Parts: sequence; C-alpha cells; structure tokens
Amino acid sequence: MDRDVGKPIAGTGVELRKGSKTESIRIVFHYRGMRCREALALAHTKTNIAYAVRLRGEILNAIGRGSFSYANYFPDSPNCKIFMEQTDKLPVSIPTVGELLHDYLNLAKRNLALSTFNCYDANTKLHLLPRWESTPVTEVTVRELRSWIKAFTCKRKTLQLILTPFRNTFEQALDDQLIDANPFDVIRLNKILARTQLKSEFKAAPFDIDEIEAILDACDRPQERNMFQLAFSTGMRPSEYIALTWRAVSFREMRVSVEAAFVDGEAKDTAKTDAGLRQIDLRNGALTALQAQTSFTGNGQELVFHNPTYGAQWEGDKPIHRRWRRILKQASVHYRNPYQTRHTFASSLLMLGELPLYVASQMGHTDTTMITTMITRTYGKWIRSGLDDGKRERLLKMYARTGQ
Repeated sequence: MDRDVGKPIAGTGVELRKGSKTESIRIVFHYRGMRCREALALAHTKTNIAYAVRLRGEILNAIGRGSFSYANYFPDSPNCKIFMEQTDKLPVSIPTVGELLHDYLNLAKRNLALSTFNCYDANTKLHLLPRWESTPVTEVTVRELRSWIKAFTCKRKTLQLILTPFRNTFEQALDDQLIDANPFDVIRLNKILARTQLKSEFKAAPFDIDEIEAILDACDRPQERNMFQLAFSTGMRPSEYIALTWRAVSFREMRVSVEAAFVDGEAKDTAKTDAGLRQIDLRNGALTALQAQTSFTGNGQELVFHNPTYGAQWEGDKPIHRRWRRILKQASVHYRNPYQTRHTFASSLLMLGELPLYVASQMGHTDTTMITTMITRTYGKWIRSGLDDGKRERLLKMYARTGQ
C-alpha cells in the first residue's frame, strides 16, 4: 500500500506518492465545496506528470462550466458515491477571490492601522477586483498569476503594496483548507520583473544651506516657516511633527520627544519603527522655531503646529505637500518632497562631524547599519562636497546643539 509522502508539485495541484513498490500521482481539486484527492496509477515520469496536470486543468474547466461529472472521470472513487447519494446536502459553490478579498479586508480593518488599511483597500479596488473578483479561488494558477504580475510596469516596492492583500488572502484560504497550495509561494518577483522595475525609486537629495535659507525665506506664513525649520533641524517625519505636542517639548532639558504620529486622519501612539519613539536634542534651528511658535499655539494649545489656513490640526501630509511645492517654487529651489528635510538633517550632522551612531539614534534607527549604508551610498557625495565659502558657519547656526 502506498505511503502518502505529501510531495506536491508547487502550484499545480498535483502530488507525487510513492510506496515501497509502487508509484502514483494524485490530483487535488475542489468540487461543490469539498476537497477531493484522486490517485492515478502512474509512474513519476515527466509525461505522466504533464498528463496529470492537463487532466486536473480539464476537470477545473468542467467544474467552472458546470458540466463536470464525477462518474465520467472517477467512477470507482468513493467520492463518486458520496456525490451521487448526497448531492442535496453538499455545498454547491466555491468561494471566489472577490469574496475572500472582501472577507480579508473586513478582518484587516479591525487589525491594521487606518493608513495601511486604506492602502490595501484602494489597491484591491483598483487592481485586484477588476481582474480576479469572479474567479473561483481554486482556479487561480501560478501561470496566470505570473502572467498578470508581468503586465505591471511599476517599481517593485509599489507592486509589493498591491500584492500584499492578495497574498494575505491566499494565506488565509490555505489556512481554511480552501486551496491545497498558495500560488504565491512559488512567485519570485526578482525573476518576473524587468531590471528597471527592481531598481529602487528612492534617491536622497538633501538641501544645501543655500537652499535651506531660500526655502525658509520664501515661507510667507510664520507658522509654516517654524514648522519647516523644525523639520530641517530635527529630522522628524511630517507625520511626526504635525502630531507634536507642547508636553513633548522640554526647554529645560533642551529636547523634544517623538511620542506619536498622525497619518491619514488617524492619531497613532506608535512610530514607524520601534526606535521611532525617541528623544531628539534641540539644535539652534529647532529651538528658535519652537520659541517663535509659542506666540501662536503656546498658550493652552495642545499641538505645536496648526494649519494656519484653518487654525486647526493638519489633516495629513497632502496639504503639507501642496504648501511645500508652492514654497519651493517661490524660492526657485528644485523640487524634492518634504521628506528630504530628514535626509538634510542627517547629511548636515555628518558633515559637521557627528558620529554615525549618534545620528542614527536621533533619526530613530536602532543601530548604525542603516546610517552606515546611508553614508556610503546616499550621503557620500554630499559629505564630500565640503564646507567652504562660509557654509560651515551657516550650518552651525542651525545645527549646533544648544549651549555649544
């Protein structure tokens, strides 16, 4: 008698079984909500395996058309008798990918941060449902999935965001025994995507001191100048400085604490990384910005920065991006997004001789691995650019630690 060694051929629904003296090939599929396994008395040759794969595909097509008859394919199978005798008692449908995606999103909405859920929900509606909504989950093949992925032209990071809810849905389907294998287990993006897609879109482009001063001078709203000056001189993310409260500012210890973030309309008491909840030393630029901001929000207000248009909390980074773009245009500075103020902070400290470990801690990195990579790959050319023509003195005016 065969020993079921459970050796599946990934993504095919075909398993190889081997006993002490015999070999067989088993095909696995779902019919009327039941997981079916049928063995073929065939040796493990390439021809026989290919035949089993084709046979399973034929069965799946027949099931999809509603024309499948168990007796025509496996008349001697115990399952055949079950289906003939208990047809009315068996489930009649296999869940579709769309149904399972909706189930997954309903669960994810309870467990994920709002910003993450919104990303998954948007990608599902835009990319996943139009192609896969009505497809039975048991009929998604590795070949079809690979072909669909190859049609994307976006970068790898963007594609991974699109695929994450899809991948998680199939993991749940596997846990629920709706499918026999997760097709994503054999999908390798490195082998599917074009070389240009694998290359990261990220490019650090710190602002030099001339650009920093031009940007701040172009701020026609004092509160925005204070906010962006703090961003340049603390390395805080936009989601962090729009959530900054006065109780997190200590003029006595000359530190500011990152205790929360505000993302997509939701306040979060967690940071992007575990080390993100941190204390940042106040430098001259940050101290000056906070002292100036006290006249606007320092009297009984909780938040340090308000959107000056409405006198209320910034709703997220989108309105900041709009204001930032106008300010850079007014300053005649080549556009880079507001996140580059963070890279400006790191490169400026490194140019002024701060130790990488210290810079890493100020930015919320757990060790120097990240910052070392930044130095060698990202900030190298900026650090080597020199501090001539009085640039060092101007940088120190903003970046020297208070009291030095």
